[in-house]
Amino acid sequence: MRVMTTSSPCSRSRFVHRSSIQTGEEQGTERISNREAEYIFGMNEQSLSSRETSFLISEEPAFKKDEQSKDSIFFRDGIRQIDFVLSYVDDLKKEADPKAERRKEFEQNLRKTGLELEIEDKRNSEDGKTYFVKIHAPWEVLVTYAEVLGIKMPIKESDIPLPENIPFSCMLEPLKLPKNVKHPHPEYFTAQFTRHRQELFLIEDKSSFFPSSSRNRIVYYILSRCPFGVEDGKKKFGIERLLTSNTYSSAYPLHDGQYWKPSEPPNPVNERYTLCQNWARFSYFYKEQPLDLIRDYYGEKIGMYFVFLGFYTEMLSFAAVVGLACFIYGLLSMDNNSSSTEICDPKIGGQIIMCPLCDLVCDYWRLNTTCLASKISHLFDNESTVFFAIFMGIWVTLFLEFWKQRQARMEYEWDLVDFEEEQQQLQLRPEFEAMCKHRKINAVTKEMEPYMPLYSRLPWYFLSGATVTLWMALVIACMVAVIVYRLSVFATFASFMESEASFKHVKSFLTPQITTSLSGSCLNFIVILILNFFYEKISAWITKMEIPRTYQEYESSLTLKMFLFQFVNFYSSCFYVAFFKGKFVGYPGKYTYLFNVWRSEECDPGGCLIELTTQLTIIMTGKQIFGNIKEAIYPMVLNWWRRRKARTNSEKLYSRWEQDHDLETFGSLGLFYEYLETVIQFGFVTLFVASFPLAPLLALLNNIIEIRVDAWKLTTQYRRPVAAKAHSIGVWQDILYGMAVLSVATNAFIVAFTSDIIPRLVYYYAYSKDATAPMKGYVNDSLSTFLIADFPNHTAPWEKRDFTTCRYRDYRYPPDHDQKYFHNMQYWHVLAAKMTFIIVMEHVVFLVKFLLAWMIPDVPKDVLERIKREKLMTIKILHDFELNKLKENLRANSSELAKEVLIQENKTQLAKSTV
Repeated sequence: MRVMTTSSPCSRSRFVHRSSIQTGEEQGTERISNREAEYIFGMNEQSLSSRETSFLISEEPAFKKDEQSKDSIFFRDGIRQIDFVLSYVDDLKKEADPKAERRKEFEQNLRKTGLELEIEDKRNSEDGKTYFVKIHAPWEVLVTYAEVLGIKMPIKESDIPLPENIPFSCMLEPLKLPKNVKHPHPEYFTAQFTRHRQELFLIEDKSSFFPSSSRNRIVYYILSRCPFGVEDGKKKFGIERLLTSNTYSSAYPLHDGQYWKPSEPPNPVNERYTLCQNWARFSYFYKEQPLDLIRDYYGEKIGMYFVFLGFYTEMLSFAAVVGLACFIYGLLSMDNNSSSTEICDPKIGGQIIMCPLCDLVCDYWRLNTTCLASKISHLFDNESTVFFAIFMGIWVTLFLEFWKQRQARMEYEWDLVDFEEEQQQLQLRPEFEAMCKHRKINAVTKEMEPYMPLYSRLPWYFLSGATVTLWMALVIACMVAVIVYRLSVFATFASFMESEASFKHVKSFLTPQITTSLSGSCLNFIVILILNFFYEKISAWITKMEIPRTYQEYESSLTLKMFLFQFVNFYSSCFYVAFFKGKFVGYPGKYTYLFNVWRSEECDPGGCLIELTTQLTIIMTGKQIFGNIKEAIYPMVLNWWRRRKARTNSEKLYSRWEQDHDLETFGSLGLFYEYLETVIQFGFVTLFVASFPLAPLLALLNNIIEIRVDAWKLTTQYRRPVAAKAHSIGVWQDILYGMAVLSVATNAFIVAFTSDIIPRLVYYYAYSKDATAPMKGYVNDSLSTFLIADFPNHTAPWEKRDFTTCRYRDYRYPPDHDQKYFHNMQYWHVLAAKMTFIIVMEHVVFLVKFLLAWMIPDVPKDVLERIKREKLMTIKILHDFELNKLKENLRANSSELAKEVLIQENKTQLAKSTV
């Protein structure tokens, strides 16, 4: 369906698309054959009306800027609306500048297509250097390309009732926006626009029939296909190539007006101001988003991103509540935890002597020094950990299934049913055409097109693969370097804190293990940011060197490279702590060594889960804070610097197109990085959530801020992006499905091998000796005994002690056993229990996932019914229109025939009377 408003003298009517049935052949594509292109671009200037020619060719005298409103979005006549703006700086030093020739021919060809141009001299620009070419698409151009692009327009007001309010919806009123903002327009049935059926459509005002987003999309479609000359025997075309060669410095559609005040007549309604007031304000963080307005102003592609981000944030609220409940449970049960009670007890933990954590310089230590660490570990490593891991496995399935339903609903509401990929994405890239020396016939269009054999691109594919592999290896190397840092610094921290009396008061909570873990995690986060910064530049360069054929291939290739690298970059340290640290340590007297120099890292006696939690918290929180600050400050500083370089800093003193020209460019990959950021966060929330139940809460708080930051920067700091269509989130949905499956395995392994849950359960059911207090003695049971005399000379501490044994975390036979220091039977029992838990948990979660996916339909029942109703109504409306048209033609033909018969009879009678 499509929705539309009636026009008024002070405001131009707008409408937004709603889902409808397409007619005739497939209407979702935007293919245009060479024959059509020749027809459109081959129109000479004589085909333009005398009115248009006078507008285009006549030289208009320079005018005073003060006489025109600084916020005007019209040509000088105040009638023709500016749909697009090109800018360039003319180089007067070069007499025969090829750029000037390209611009001249390009603008002539634009005029041939019917577009109207108005050039602002550089004397009228604020910096005195920049020319601005304002472009207006008249009605004839709009209707022609609306038909080419398959744009749907309203034909009749919808009779489908709106969905009924859900129970207790009145409780959600504070979260809702005003109805005139959320649903500012009534709903309409739509059909693909065609020039020959204009009477079918509800055209009240030609100047406002097409919304500004459709207008700038049509103009950009023309700009991207308009030729500007022949170079090296090849026909050159497209605004993107001209921007790459700096023939034009920028090309952008105009914002509706200032974001801080509404427009004044005769300007249309300022949707930018409405968005800023109801969407981009941080005080509205709890409000829903005006999705229809976002889609109407920025297009479906950007609108779909905010639909996804908003839905993801809504679903996170459920996971955040459950995670917070698990954390509160751990907090309340902390004092009743028998393990930490025994560790903190001076008579138990205070009497247990632990083996040194490093060679030579590290001393023996008492178990009760880790009292605080054991209590903190219980916050995240308790009975609720298993429940939350299973819950998140089910939650991620519900999230993806309900997202498919939400996506289907938006496809219906936004007129994207049966929509195919935007043809703009399938257009050949100018870089590909420039490098092609071969041509072949397209199997579909049967037309000659540029072609590059595989052997020409194969070397670049190998280079690309080698580059990505090298950088992922560099990430692993940096992670190993951080491990070496922790190993080498741990001994320094330990000896320094032992020797310094001033640290005695903080030793209870700032142990060498915690200090090393925190500093190592912070260092790792800094390394991640540095590697990410350089890899973004390299991946973009190497993708261009592959010479992808279309924009879609370019984006897919870049997505694969960036995601693989960021996956390894952000998650490798978490995978190391979760699945490798402390698993291959050995035992006292026979430790394993990294590079035969540094002893392998050990986990805390309570397990490695608390360190995984620390690592995850620092990387996840740091990335989110750094990302939001960068997104907010970076464009603001750049825009301030551009205004500073101009003659004045005040936005009130220069024109609408100059204000937008000084804003930052959102770029074709702007949404790519937004999706990438969200998907990486999704990985933190799902892959390691068993170790940190507060991760969904942190993600929820970040996303609430992220939505408003993205809204604020798009509305106030960036030029208006060209509207584009998209019916889904694309390849990111497949990535989310892959991460959802992987998360089940990672959380099962974290609970089994990183958490201390399984060893405690085995002790509870198999080895406990006290029926009244089953967990009593667990700490002593989980520690093995080592004879100090068995220490090699190069590893034992320098100072001699009066005790003969020390303890370490493992299940091994004591020194007086025949198989001393070999794994005992309890070790194999615990290992079998861990493997059993992994198998059972994975099968249970996967079974529930498949059942939920089968039970929840991809398209809601009410949406299917509405689609069927629209198909029926659209066919009926079109049938009635054609039938009435046929009747009128027959009636007209019959009256003409009667007149002819009467004339012939009169002639016959006249002839007879004459005779």
